[in-house]
Amino acid sequence: MSAHAATAPHAAHDAHHDDGKFHLFVQIAMILAVITGVEIVLIYIPLAKWLIVTSLVVLSLVKFLMVIFWFMHLKFDKAFCTILFFIGMVLAGGTVAALMLLFSARDSVPLSAQTIYAERAAAAAE
Repeated sequence: MSAHAATAPHAAHDAHHDDGKFHLFVQIAMILAVITGVEIVLIYIPLAKWLIVTSLVVLSLVKFLMVIFWFMHLKFDKAFCTILFFIGMVLAGGTVAALMLLFSARDSVPLSAQTIYAERAAAAAE
């Protein structure tokens, strides 16, 4: 029996398995498109600002997790690779938080505006 004939059934099985993954990826892409549509519609609905922002953050987190687990194949990788990815995410998140605190909006106001705000606050306190 030739090597080609011995691997033919395995190749057919692998092709069928890849076809199933293709359909899964298409379904996930459709779910991501629907979530994006919900996010766009949510912006135009007159709701409380905190509710809109919270909903958008949750929907974005769901989309992020779907993308990293399926499209970046973390679901199919070893646990060690997933842990390394999330360690990097925690480090990146900490860096972003530190930079946001370091360069906060309060520090980016021009000095002349700061004195105007201080004078208004002092006048309101009197």
